[in-house]
This record gives sequence, C-alpha cells and structure tokens, in this order.
Amino acid sequence: MTKFSEIQYQRPDIEGLKTLISELTQKVKEAQSFEEVRDAYYTLQDREKETDTMYTVAYVRNTINTADDFYDSEMKWLQEATANTIPQYNAWQKALAESKFRKELEAEFGSQLFKLIDAELMTSDEKIIEETIREGELRQAYQKTTAVASIEFRGEQCNFYALLKHMQSTDRAERKEAFEAWAKLYEEISGDLESQYAELVKLRDTKAKKMGFSSYTDMAYVERNRFDYTKEDAAKFREQVRTIITPAVAKIHEAQRKHLGVDKLRYYDESLKFPDGNALPIGTAKELVEKALNMYREMSPETGEFFEFMKENEMYDLETKPGKRMGGYMTRFPLYQAPFIFSNFNGTEADVDVLTHEAGHAFQGYLAMRSIPVSALSGSTAEINEIHSMSMEHFAYPWMESFFGENSEKYITAHLLGALSTIPYLVSVDEFQHEVYAKPDMTPTEWRNVWHEIEQKYMPWRDYDGNEFLEEGGFWMQKQHIFLYPFYYIEYALSQICAFQYYGRMKEDRKAAWEDYLKLCRAGGTKGYFELLEIGNLLNPFKEGTVEKATAHVIEEIQKRYM
Repeated sequence: MTKFSEIQYQRPDIEGLKTLISELTQKVKEAQSFEEVRDAYYTLQDREKETDTMYTVAYVRNTINTADDFYDSEMKWLQEATANTIPQYNAWQKALAESKFRKELEAEFGSQLFKLIDAELMTSDEKIIEETIREGELRQAYQKTTAVASIEFRGEQCNFYALLKHMQSTDRAERKEAFEAWAKLYEEISGDLESQYAELVKLRDTKAKKMGFSSYTDMAYVERNRFDYTKEDAAKFREQVRTIITPAVAKIHEAQRKHLGVDKLRYYDESLKFPDGNALPIGTAKELVEKALNMYREMSPETGEFFEFMKENEMYDLETKPGKRMGGYMTRFPLYQAPFIFSNFNGTEADVDVLTHEAGHAFQGYLAMRSIPVSALSGSTAEINEIHSMSMEHFAYPWMESFFGENSEKYITAHLLGALSTIPYLVSVDEFQHEVYAKPDMTPTEWRNVWHEIEQKYMPWRDYDGNEFLEEGGFWMQKQHIFLYPFYYIEYALSQICAFQYYGRMKEDRKAAWEDYLKLCRAGGTKGYFELLEIGNLLNPFKEGTVEKATAHVIEEIQKRYM
C-alpha cells in the first residue's frame, strides 16, 4: 500500500474506458453462458477501480486546496469527461438488465444490484449530459466560494471553522461577536450562493423533466435509491420528530438557559452546554490520532487492524487550512481498498467526533471492500451508511477519558444533547428541499421565508438576537448538503434513531450490540434498506412508535445528567 501523499495521479483514459464498455456490452449481448456475462462484469469492475481511484485522488486533493489550479482544472475535465460516458454506461446497464442470464446474475450478485441498475437507467441518459456537466461546475464553484471566504475577527483572518471555536467561548460577548462575524460572512457571499443554488435548482428540475419525472423530488428519490419509502413516509417521520423530539429538545434548551444563567437562549448560546466551558480535546491533531489508534486497538481486533492501516498509510487530512473545502467526509480508493477521511479540525469536541463518525464510515468501507466482491454493493444507501458512523460515536464512549481527561463525562453529556437536539434541524433541511423542488421557480426571498416558517415549526426556540439576515431565513444556506447532495439529510435523522437503539442495547449487553453492528457493516449494500435493518436487528424508524421507543432512554439519561 502507498501513503496518500505518495499516490501518483494519472489522468484516467476515459476514451479507452468508453471503448472497453462498448466492447463488453457487445459481449454481454452475444453471451452464450452466464460465465461470459460474469467475466465481462468483473473485467469492467477492475478497470473502474483504476478510473474511480484516480478520480477520487483528484477530488480529494482539490477539496484539500480549492486554490490549487491543477486539480481545480483537472476536476472540471474529469466531470465533463465522465459525464460523456453516460451513453456507453446506459447501453452497458441496459444489456445487463435485459440479459437472458439475468436470473443467474441475480442469484450470484443479488437482486439489489439490479435494483441499482434499473434506477440508474431511470435517472441517467445522454440527453442530460449538458446539465450534468454544468451541475458539476456549480458544485465546484460553491465549494470554492465557501472555502476561500474569510473575515477579520479580533485581529486574525478567520474562515467559518475558525469562528466556531469562539462561538463556544464562556464569554457571552465573545460568542455574540463571533456569531455576528459568522453571520456577516454568510451574508457577504449570500448573493453568490443564492445565484449558484438558483441555477442548480433549475438544472435539476430540467433534468427530471427530461427524464420523464414530474419533479426533481421524484427523480432524487430514485437517484438516492430510496426503494423502500416515499416522500409521504418521510413527511410522517418528520411529524414523529415534531411531536416527540421537538418538545424534548425545547425542555433541554430551557435547562441549558438555566445552566448558562442567561435571560433568553440565543443561537450563539446553543453550542455552549456548560457555563464553565465545553469539554475540549487534549492534544494536537497528531496526538488525537494516536489516542484514536489506542482506542480502536482496544475496541476490537477488526477496528484495531483498520485504524493501524489508516495511520500507517496516512489516509486522512484532518486540520483546517486556507482554501480547504468546508465539512468532512469519507471516501474510498477502491484500487487500494483504502478509505480516506477528510475533515476540518477546529480545536473543539467536533475533532473527536470526526475520529469516531467519519472513522465509522471508514471502518465499514475497510471491512466491506475486503469481503464483498461486487464493488457497487460494498456500500449501502445513506440511511444505512450513517448508522455505521453515528453508532460508532456511541460505541466510543468508554474511551473518552483519553481524549478529554476529567471532562469525559461532560463530553458524553454534550454529545447526547447534540445527537438528540440536532434531529429537528435535520428534518428541517429535508422539508426545505421538498418545498424548494416542489416550486422550482421560487425566489431567494421565498426560500428565506420558507426556511423561517420551517424553523418555527421544528425549532421554535431558535433566536438570532435580532440579526436581520438570519431572522429573515438566511440560515438555510449554511448547509452544504443542500447545494452538493440534494435530499441527502433526512438520512442522518433516520440513522440517529437507529444509533440510539444500539446505544440503548450496548448499555445492557455491549457484546451483543457490537456483534449486530458488525453484521450490518459487513453486509454493505447487498440488501435493501429494510432488509439491512433486520440484519442489524434494528427497528424501522418509519413505523409509528419507533422514534419514541428509540429516544426514550436517551431523554431519560439526559434528564439525569443535565436537567
């Protein structure tokens, strides 16, 4: 294996890939045996591993430094070149879907693979190549706009992440000042963000209409492989959140107000859970990684092997820096069977969350890439993938003393508070996107109005202390998923409900909970959402009563710890 920094990037031969796809498509059509089709499938998969790895290397390096001209231009080239493979891939997938050996293929690969293929055929076609290329360009433009944005705060230039630490200060004046700077930074680039989003919404709506969908919402559900639930089911789940979790979080915020001794809890107070300060991780980024290695070695043989691999090969870029894209993610280099973790450390407890959350994703990828022969099935949909990450956050609790010292219990309390309190926001982002794509001609002012109304519905405690930009609904644009990954957000809420189930069970029988978690990780995406929940021994979040049952023990624990 090669360290990430030593991987040599080579531009993929996309024309050669297109030729190979066409040749293999013909072989599938002319195949006289199941074995011939299977061999063709694996031949293309081997080539795709090389192509996908080089694409991902360029993507990661571009997000690490959006100002790097080489990878900036390379990503533009790659997005256009790969979009132009749509005709070849459509013909390939159609040949597989229509193969006279489909039953034999399903018997060996599983029916889930063909559900994915059928969905791809419904959402991808050469008639939307132009829109697909432009969408990629706009995503890149958004990432650059937010990555380079900075503002002066107390004598230093700060990006969004640098301000977050100040927003957890025990000095309320400092929190408010940092909040005002954070809001001003978004307001200054809001024109660019709204312009980018307006074009993205119209492009996505156009794609959907060209593909025969009545709206982009319907297309997005197929694109995201939501085969087991509908937008009506999502609305019912959001209602469970509104009736069960929103009231509980309102009580938590009232307790927080009393803890902090403030007259009214403002937005800039929400992230500070304790008057003497939140728990902060002890050590440099390098030291935190070493602590994570010790934790994973002790957690299980599988996690120990996984994180030793990550550390030895430097499969992460953790610290924030100028020009680095916002957020965090896990991705994969399939050629090396290697996960990669990207984040922006900022000196808060969120740095440790990265080493559990993104590492949870990476751990699942590490296991699945080594045990599932079909690459397309090594990862599941986000509803399952986020269970891997969020559950790992809870499984890691016993090791928090190594990260936070005497403040470990404070961290666990704050983490539970955050895990529950974030859910109303998660469903707010989901409802916002349903509203936007139902009326794709809405104006930026209308977006703000919609967001403001949704906030009042799910987060009635939210108070921006008179900041006009946010009081009018500007907060929606701080969520990058809305721009980059449309409709990807309710999955976090669904997954947290499942992670809470594992947490409740690990309090009673940690070994049994861990074994079920491992089964879920190893299953990857070989089955559908509901089937995977059964494999992981989890209750379905959409069923009436699941939200209440999964959160009851968490609310009870929070009451004992904090209220």
